[in-house]
Amino acid sequence: MKELVILGAGKIGRMVCHLMASSGGYSVRIGDVADAAVRQLEGKYESVTGHVVDFDDGDSLARILEGAWAVISCAPFHCNPLIARTAKEQGVHYFDLTEDVAVTQQVKELAEGASTLFAPQCGLAPGFITIVANHLMRSMTDVSDLRLRVGALPRYPSNRLKYNLTWSTEGLINEYCNPCEAVENGQLTTLPPLEQLERITIDGVEYEAFNTSGGLGTLAITLKDRVKNVNYKTIRYPGHCDLLKVLLHDLQMQDHQDELRRIFERALPATFQDQIVIYVSATGKVNGRLTERTYAKTIYHKSIDGENWSGIQITTAAGVTGIVDMLREGKLPDRGFLRMESVDYDAFLANHFGRYYA
Repeated sequence: MKELVILGAGKIGRMVCHLMASSGGYSVRIGDVADAAVRQLEGKYESVTGHVVDFDDGDSLARILEGAWAVISCAPFHCNPLIARTAKEQGVHYFDLTEDVAVTQQVKELAEGASTLFAPQCGLAPGFITIVANHLMRSMTDVSDLRLRVGALPRYPSNRLKYNLTWSTEGLINEYCNPCEAVENGQLTTLPPLEQLERITIDGVEYEAFNTSGGLGTLAITLKDRVKNVNYKTIRYPGHCDLLKVLLHDLQMQDHQDELRRIFERALPATFQDQIVIYVSATGKVNGRLTERTYAKTIYHKSIDGENWSGIQITTAAGVTGIVDMLREGKLPDRGFLRMESVDYDAFLANHFGRYYA
């Protein structure tokens, strides 16, 4: 069995731990700052050992990574550069879920000359959505537009934001406040968040979508000389964007993000009854004819092994565990920097974990 380290025992870390520990192919070390969280998981699975870890301390990270085959970081995104650096020092394969552009650039730099694989942005968006986009463009020429849209939404919204917390509050605020990478008219550019509002209908349900940061991963850089327009937007129920602008712009909460996080976590209830809405559209020429190819899917919370898991837990965890397992199977390069757009769509869906998207 492969010796795997999972850092972070929160919502996503627990799901990653469950999938890996239940698969029979991995021995898992779960690390978190909270002793109670790791002990709970340690007592639940025979193949799991729990460790209290300080994500901001290199020595603490080195102890849990020593002798491991790979590490999956489900820790806060700002912890990832040190985790990646320690993984390189220990000769351990590195995977994370971050949407933060600056953090990913640091991981990419660390991958240079590494003897192991460095694969950031392996979740849903960025992550699986990037694999889908590359698949839709296969055999297309003169691709003019690539539109990527994803939303993690409550199934039963009951407040004016029409939103419940389903994942990292810190990550949510990060994508609402940071510049958004895109390709416009063949040029790599950045766009302001919360702009370019549009309406979109999927399976008869009307949503809105607007610019948010980080969802493209490395895709914009990869495609800037190949596709005229590439952009990513977050999907929400209609009305969400206008209320966010009141909070972030009119009330200037974008300059007080710690306070905004406390407000969200105090006032917005979490939910495990959610749905993940995925939409990708590619427009280009197929056999000389202008053609649009579309992928649209809604993934709901469900019971797995007798326990209810949210849609965001399932999709995010399936993304990273599928990539890790493809490495174990020898279907990915074993060193350097991995761009998610280089991962084969069919091979991913055929994987034991990727099947959750199938």
